[in-house]
Order: sequence, then structure tokens, then C-alpha cells
Amino acid sequence: MNLIQKGHRHTHRGIIGIESAIVLIAFVIVAAALAFVVLNMGFSTTQKAKTAIIAAVEEAGSSLEVAGKITAVGNVASNVLNATTIPIKIVSGGANSNLDGNFTSIKVITSNVEYDNVYTFGPLFVGTYDNATNAWEQAYRNGWLCGPYPQPASCNPYNGTAALPRTIGIIYWNANQNDNAIIDIGEHIQVAIAFAADERPRALDYFAVEVSTPKGSPMTVDRYVPNITNQIVDLG
Repeated sequence: MNLIQKGHRHTHRGIIGIESAIVLIAFVIVAAALAFVVLNMGFSTTQKAKTAIIAAVEEAGSSLEVAGKITAVGNVASNVLNATTIPIKIVSGGANSNLDGNFTSIKVITSNVEYDNVYTFGPLFVGTYDNATNAWEQAYRNGWLCGPYPQPASCNPYNGTAALPRTIGIIYWNANQNDNAIIDIGEHIQVAIAFAADERPRALDYFAVEVSTPKGSPMTVDRYVPNITNQIVDLG
């Protein structure tokens, strides 16, 4: 009978243990790599969704807002509005907008007429203006109101005697930081509308002004004309 001496038996347990450890480590590395890929794809998808949501919100809301009281100049004797002025600024967190006439339009609706765009000439670039009278005077000198300069001296809607041949809209700055056609955060503009002689809104008439810019939805301002007892009319 053959005897096997103690200590001479061969075993592969140690080798099998090392191979198992190597396979386990390989699985862990592969799993970690796959997890990284999945997480990275998840982060990328989340970022794209966030960007899409932000873009949708910007498009859904206007980038402009009313920045104070809307005023108008009225004719007490005729009980009509000659012109109105709307103060505007960029909304908090909003994007800047190009106010050039090629990108921006001003729509006017009253109880009697509707114009898709009365903003023909673009913004006034000659500095800033303290009031609408001075801005309209510059528009008059530019030949925008009643024809080439010199025009009739009464062709300024804020002096109460203008007989404009058509309704017109202009934009001028109260605060302009860089003298270009783009309204930025911290800048303030006025959207001014002067009504043609036979299109002036009367007391209790409805009128609306819609400003459309390249970014965001249009900003709409609408009012009912009160009974005109003073030349300067507060429209709220």
C-alpha cells in the first residue's frame, strides 16, 4: 500500500483565490466605468433640460417691463390724447434687446385703428432726453414727423397743436450707458406714441401698445382714456 507522506500533497487553492480576486477587481473597474458613463450622461441630460427650460421661460416672458407711470398729453378742448409716453426697462434677470428698427416693432391698437408697426425710424441716438418734448423736437428736426426739415413749427405732438399726417412711434433714452441701439440692464427708455390728427383716442376709448423685441414675448400696455381735464394726463 502506497503511503502519502504528510506535506507532499499539492493544492491549487491559493492560485484560485488570486484569480478570483483579479476577476472581482476587473468587475469592479468595469462597473465603476459604466457608472461613470451613466452618471455623466445623466448630468448632460439634466444640463440640456435646464438649458431648454431657461430658454422656454425667456421666450414665454417679455424681457421688458413698465418702469413707472404712463403719461400722455391731451387736448382739453377736444377731449383727445395727442401723444403718450411709456417708461420701460429690462426685467430683473432679463436679457438685453436690440431696439433697432430692423429687429423691434411697435404695434398700436385703438378703438378706431390698428397699426402693425408705427416704429419706422429706430431709436433717437443724440444723447439722452429729460422729457418727451425735447425728444419729439429732435424727431421733428430729423424730419420724422411731417416731412423734411424745416417742417411746420407746430409739428410737435407735445405742444398741443401738431397735425401729424400719420401715427408714429419713437424710442428715446433717459439713461444710456454705451450709446448703441441695445437696451441693457440699468438703462431706461421711453416708448413714445404720437397719434395722427384724425386718429387721436378720445375719452373712454381703449388703446394698446405692443412692443416686440428679438428676445422674449411682446410687452403689451393697454389703457382706457380718462376724461381729459388737464393737458398732462396720468394713465397709471
